[in-house]
Amino acid sequence: MLGEILIAGMAAMLICIFLGPRFIEYLRLKEFGQHIREEGPEEHHEKAGTPTMGGLIVFTAIAIPYLVLSDRDTASLAVFGVAIGCAALGFADDVLKVAKRRSLGLSARSKLAVQFLLAAGLWYVARHEVGFDSTIELRISDEALEIPDAIYLLLVFAVIAGASNAVNLSDGLDGLAAGCCAIVLLAYTAITFVTNEQENLALLSACLVGGCIGFLWFNAFPASIFMGDTGSLGLGGAIGAMAVMTQTEVLLIIIGGIFVLEALSVALQVASFKLFRRRVLLMAPVHHHFELLAWSETKIMLRFWIIAAVCSGIGFTLYQQSIGT
Repeated sequence: MLGEILIAGMAAMLICIFLGPRFIEYLRLKEFGQHIREEGPEEHHEKAGTPTMGGLIVFTAIAIPYLVLSDRDTASLAVFGVAIGCAALGFADDVLKVAKRRSLGLSARSKLAVQFLLAAGLWYVARHEVGFDSTIELRISDEALEIPDAIYLLLVFAVIAGASNAVNLSDGLDGLAAGCCAIVLLAYTAITFVTNEQENLALLSACLVGGCIGFLWFNAFPASIFMGDTGSLGLGGAIGAMAVMTQTEVLLIIIGGIFVLEALSVALQVASFKLFRRRVLLMAPVHHHFELLAWSETKIMLRFWIIAAVCSGIGFTLYQQSIGT
């Protein structure tokens, strides 16, 4: 099975690299370009018009080897379904942005409603098909908390919505979100294969890693294409669903620490301005703060990748210890 997992990951990467040039040219011809927020860093206005919706090639590259090589068991299909559902939500958002020629797409309420429906489906599969108890595995200790089903459903929703939106917030610099997602999903590939022996989940996670790395071929600075909400919401949904299916919902705070940092920076900035009319950062999310401190995009990207690797490594180690391996 290890060979199939490696082949699946490599296949996803190569498919993404193969499809990239043709897809980028198609988007340029159709003028499906990124619209930049007016309040964003001034340097980003030079990127206006760069093709977006690159998440389409990422998930095409992921889907082909997963569907061909996996046994498509219930758990992996549930994660794949949530990822595709979140990607479809992001695609609708991207299409609206392109059609309206501005950086605003679907309303936050609409996104949360769809994410809740996806979370409810994942919760049902976890509880009634896979057979999970409604418990929270802390993983940083041997303890688990019994919770009512309704609270467990809300937890699954918080994980899916939180992960997908946090990845979306991090997608503000060339290569940042794709690289960090690859690192976090690599940790989940190890968790599902080495420690949990969930081979089909490991194969899907490897496909996700391969898709992200293949996309970096075109998305690293200076980017030829952006993943758009199609990619960021889809990859975030995949990470959240993977956490649910490995019962690492709490541990995801550490494994995906880089995304938690990005989300907290926005929350802190908003809270500080509303309460004290002062900003704690030059601009949120935090990667824009460092941009305004004159850090280069490449410097920020690499240092955030290092932070993501450290967080994922710590999370993987805690998971191993929690299951006694």
